[in-house]
Amino acid sequence: MKQLELTGAELFLPARRSLPGLRRAAAGCRGCPLYQAATQSVFGEGPRRARIMLVGEAPGDQEDRIGRPFVGPAGQLLERALAEAAIARSDAYVTNVMKHFKWEPRGRRRLHRPPSAAEVRACLPWLEAEIELVRPELLVALGATAARALLGQSFSVTRERGRVVESERGPRIAATLHPSAILRLRSAAERRAELERMVEDLRAAQRALGA
Repeated sequence: MKQLELTGAELFLPARRSLPGLRRAAAGCRGCPLYQAATQSVFGEGPRRARIMLVGEAPGDQEDRIGRPFVGPAGQLLERALAEAAIARSDAYVTNVMKHFKWEPRGRRRLHRPPSAAEVRACLPWLEAEIELVRPELLVALGATAARALLGQSFSVTRERGRVVESERGPRIAATLHPSAILRLRSAAERRAELERMVEDLRAAQRALGA
């Protein structure tokens, strides 16, 4: 991938803000080099006034091909956890910090690569604009990249997961594991235990939302 200067997404944000307008503008974003290898941008989706916003790291292989967030195996696991926590996905706004898939070839497969801190900073204005428009009451960060983008580099999902914290961004924020981290665990028992913990984290977020 040809390396270009990270100019950031600010240059590509539309002057008049709406979710459809942001989605169209994000499709033309060149604020970091990741667009070069991605099939398309993957913007958030959900109700215009969702009370809860789920924020992951970045689209994966299937999301990049289809153009929607959390439609692959991690998305299926997330939907299972949401259902067990009595949260309808259709009631939530679902998005990612990054809007393009970062990957490396491995044979015929495209393996996910985590974004750099500079790439996160370059893409963050899209998420900030989504938060500003949707105005959720609660953000749920899925994984370390999303949690640190929202709460700072010192935040630890391992130590702080499931706890709802106040934020300068406006909405309160809770964090849990990214479902893809659960899928990478070796044993079925480990995956089952971590899924149960994710469900408890989501239930805690739901209780905070009710309160």
